[in-house]
Amino acid sequence: MPFPDAIKAMTNTITHRGPNDSGYWENSSLGIAFGHRRLSILDVSPDGHQPMLSQSRRYVIIFNGEIYNYQLIRLELEKNGHHFKGRSDTEVMLAAIEEWGLNEAIQKFNGMFAFALWDSKTELLHLARDRIGEKPLYYGWSGGAFLFGSELKALKAHPKFQAAISKGALALTLRHSYVPTPWSIYRKIFKLIPGSILSIKVNQCRDCPSDFSPFPDKSGNGLSPITFWSVENALNKGRLDPFVGDEELASHELEKLLYDSVGIRMVADVPLGAFLSGGIDSSAIVALMQAQSTRPVRTFSIGFRENEYDESVYARQVANHLGTEHTELYVDPQDALNVIPFLPTMFDEPFSDSSQIPTYLVSKLCSDKVTVSLSGDGGDELFGGYERYSWANKMWPVIGKVPLNVRQHSSRAIEFLSGFQNLGNSEVKSYRTKVGQKMQTLASVLKAESKQQLYQNLMSHWSGVDELVIDYERLPTTFDKYSDSTASHDYLSDMMSTDMISYLPDDILVKVDRASMAASLETRAPFLDHRLIEFSLALPSHLKINGGITKRVLRRLLYRHIPKTLIDRPKMGFAIPIDRWLRGELREWAENLISERKLKDQGLFHSEPIRKKWKEHMSGARDWQHYLWDVIMVQAWLEA
Repeated sequence: MPFPDAIKAMTNTITHRGPNDSGYWENSSLGIAFGHRRLSILDVSPDGHQPMLSQSRRYVIIFNGEIYNYQLIRLELEKNGHHFKGRSDTEVMLAAIEEWGLNEAIQKFNGMFAFALWDSKTELLHLARDRIGEKPLYYGWSGGAFLFGSELKALKAHPKFQAAISKGALALTLRHSYVPTPWSIYRKIFKLIPGSILSIKVNQCRDCPSDFSPFPDKSGNGLSPITFWSVENALNKGRLDPFVGDEELASHELEKLLYDSVGIRMVADVPLGAFLSGGIDSSAIVALMQAQSTRPVRTFSIGFRENEYDESVYARQVANHLGTEHTELYVDPQDALNVIPFLPTMFDEPFSDSSQIPTYLVSKLCSDKVTVSLSGDGGDELFGGYERYSWANKMWPVIGKVPLNVRQHSSRAIEFLSGFQNLGNSEVKSYRTKVGQKMQTLASVLKAESKQQLYQNLMSHWSGVDELVIDYERLPTTFDKYSDSTASHDYLSDMMSTDMISYLPDDILVKVDRASMAASLETRAPFLDHRLIEFSLALPSHLKINGGITKRVLRRLLYRHIPKTLIDRPKMGFAIPIDRWLRGELREWAENLISERKLKDQGLFHSEPIRKKWKEHMSGARDWQHYLWDVIMVQAWLEA
């Protein structure tokens, strides 16, 4: 395939990410080419076209995302003598890089971004990703070529791509429900770590250099990403200079930061709206949006027929109170069935957070009326919204005093007892299922050797991946790599920062990016403004979780805008009834994917433990929905 045709084939696979425009640039003598698809948000005129060259023509950039403070940067550059043709943030980025250099300019960018920058003077290719990982960036070596792009499907479209599955990444998927950064499902293909820059020479593009590491190398030896921002560094800074003040003062400071973060994310030349679940995070975002809008904000929510999963009534109440223009959609199993065939190609590698389904459906609902939507993602990790934080914080001081060998024996005994099946009517079986799940969770945390491992076990699904994956290859994860480096006497803070490093970018933000982009919708998350993240990391944990109440400082802010009665209720999350659907409408489809014959023919998994969990789930004796969905999503991806 000719060089220009190859780059066009790659960009054509991600038309959904940029349906409004396409562009290409190449330096045939060096064998370098850029391709870009554009979703026009700021400066929808041709002046925002990419790839874009700097005024001096030294730099070429392709950029996915938004720089929210680009107008302030532009004013600073204009004072320094820069002139601009259009109104795009891309043009401002290039001018900033010319003025201050990449390393200094990127520190000024407040936004979500993944970009590739070619420097013709140094003949270096720079890949960069935003601080928390809102925008994806895959890269790696395959067939003698260095490839990069927003999604794996773009890399796979290259004629030299070699799709060699990593057994280690497959095992990590079953443990975490996603492939953790910096790994991908394919060998020699990686995800760029958030808050880092990878700079590569032309002569390093043929094959993976022997001195390459996908992890930042502080020594500066070899080829590896360079960190310009990290949760670890921000956390250490926050510990050295913590917030001093009470809950009231903290909530006012938070409101100022969040108000500004919401405001700069409302700047767009296209229609804008917001996801609204009725929970604390999305309600806070919508409340501050409405406070800055002259017209009713457009809000969107998803509902379920099963009451224990349905938050739409609360979203409707919040929308009515704030006076938004609200739209809702009720989801049933058929809606899920219609989406499921697209999930493998939507995510490109195994991904099994089942809330991927309603996330896509609400994105599709939203994209029919707006092009940009704000979301409440990040609020749980920043301000302690997950119940597991309080649970683990109470458990470790108790079980940590018990000798490890005693706990390990107890764990095995509990696992054995949890395997017994009770006979009886449906109510008895339902109660037995819930007790069994709690016993299984208790067994997993009892055998933890440290509080960091306790939290890892609490967050994991399949534990014995070495016994599940045939010819298992062990890979380290970012969870393992960073959990010890952020460890302190404050366990609550440790858990939240660990989630910011792993679960937030690799699960939540992957889910939101792929699902929304599949609907050609841009999502913006005000909580993920780096100023807010740094503020949250400087807050003492008792201002986040205290007295059994989560998100204390955020609740206090929200009470100024919405009555407590609409907000104070148990957290539900964005879950769907996969457990029931697997026993009902999805049963035939799932049974086909994880049949004993298919598992053996594919030769990736030992079938016995999978089939055992499937039978227990079908009988109603146990609820293995998360474990089974992990395997089912791998199987669906393999078939696709």
